[in-house]
Amino acid sequence: MHSMTSKSPIKGLGEIALQVNDLVAMQAFYEDVVGLRLLRRFEDSAFFAIAEGAAGHTQVLALFDRTAGDKVPLSYRRPPLDHIAFEIELEDYAAELARLTDTGIDVKTSTHAWTQWRSIYVTDPEGNIVEWVCYDATIGDDQ
Repeated sequence: MHSMTSKSPIKGLGEIALQVNDLVAMQAFYEDVVGLRLLRRFEDSAFFAIAEGAAGHTQVLALFDRTAGDKVPLSYRRPPLDHIAFEIELEDYAAELARLTDTGIDVKTSTHAWTQWRSIYVTDPEGNIVEWVCYDATIGDDQ
């Protein structure tokens, strides 16, 4: 159990990620109606800036095309929420990775070159993906 006196390295919400049935319509809604700035559009996803986040990280809304078949690892029956990401600072990344690994749960990591993000992923007891994410200027954008 997490102690009330423990200090979490989480600085804010890093990302909201949704599985969508109509990527074109959803992109238009979040761009034109909500007014978010499109950061990057890929074939099966779109990323929008929400606000400036912690330590160089941008808070993001991500839309993933759930109709993309094998390219998207989630089935059509999954709820629209893909994952929740919490911002941490790069200086806390190694300690958080070690702490999460020590819990014995399955931990995955990834780097995202186009945003220069470093991520840690775990799955909660109900199957929801939880991500710790930070900006890392040493990651190159090779795309």
